[in-house]
Amino acid sequence: MQPHPSTERLVCAVMAGGSGTRFWPLSRRARPKQLVALVSGETLLAETLARVAPICPPERALVITAARLVDDVRAAVPNVPAAHVIGEPAARNTAPCMALAAIVAAQLAPDAILALLPADHHVGQPERFVAALSIACAHADEGHIVTLGVAPTRPETGYGYIQLGDQLSPDKSDPAVWAVARFVEKPDVETALDYLLGGRHLWNAGVFVLRADVALKAVRTALPELYEALAPLERGEVGRFDSDAFAEALTERFPLCPSISVDYGVMEHRTDLRSVRLDASWSDVGAWRSLLDHREADASNFIRGDVLELDCANSVLVSEGPLLAAIGLEGVAVIATEGAVLALPVGRSQDVRAIVELLRQRGRDDLL
Repeated sequence: MQPHPSTERLVCAVMAGGSGTRFWPLSRRARPKQLVALVSGETLLAETLARVAPICPPERALVITAARLVDDVRAAVPNVPAAHVIGEPAARNTAPCMALAAIVAAQLAPDAILALLPADHHVGQPERFVAALSIACAHADEGHIVTLGVAPTRPETGYGYIQLGDQLSPDKSDPAVWAVARFVEKPDVETALDYLLGGRHLWNAGVFVLRADVALKAVRTALPELYEALAPLERGEVGRFDSDAFAEALTERFPLCPSISVDYGVMEHRTDLRSVRLDASWSDVGAWRSLLDHREADASNFIRGDVLELDCANSVLVSEGPLLAAIGLEGVAVIATEGAVLALPVGRSQDVRAIVELLRQRGRDDLL
């Protein structure tokens, strides 16, 4: 499939400000999940940028991260121009990130089409992701807001869903395009099974594609306080995004933005949403348990680093330094780093956040 001509105006903004606490102790404050090589030999951030490179070269890529991580991100993705790695001076969720990205995208490309991409996902079939993104660009160019919805493979209760309306592409189109009826909160297991069997719901991958001007108009309408906070940057009163004056204004104005997500702040107010169905071996790599989906062919365990195992099954065994020797483990995750070791049943992977909070309460900031 040839990319749609609109991809020549595509600016991909990778949202890389998360902390990734569910992957402690490998993921820490100074090196969060997106800067860790979890699935392949590349960091998840580098994977994300490489995935879109066929239609979005580095000169049209942005990375929006925390201000404290700017230097580390620039070192991790040296092919991205340094000025294109922009630090948020305060954590304000994804809607302010989208507004900032739209302001910069409009300066990078005339009539820019903006794609907002999480930095910490894995896609096993990147060519299918690029095809879906290209189709999303074509619909975004018409003024629509487009999301990529992942074809569900199990009754997942940890994701939000997209309820589909009418199909807008031919019946046999691959990937198919649908109108969005509504976004649905994380369901219980019975509801998730109904969604899986019904074929009218997709997982919300958190990928949004829209023209930069549409993004700014949507923010101005739905979140006027956010728009006003960043208005001097949008109006060009402080120069280009790569100037010192812009950076100073960003430091001053960004903390004034309300903390709200794109989904709640913008998308729930729209009726012209479209979704492109994505079937590309997608994973949000959400917790240690999710790595079992990325085992090597015919492997019983997910293994990274210096690991020696005997009679283990369905376990995640990761070492970053010391030899990790495991015997007879079933459904267990063991993560060994220089300063800390984590061991837990893979079924309790979500509880890692509780350990991080306990460390924080005990003043063990050296391990966070």
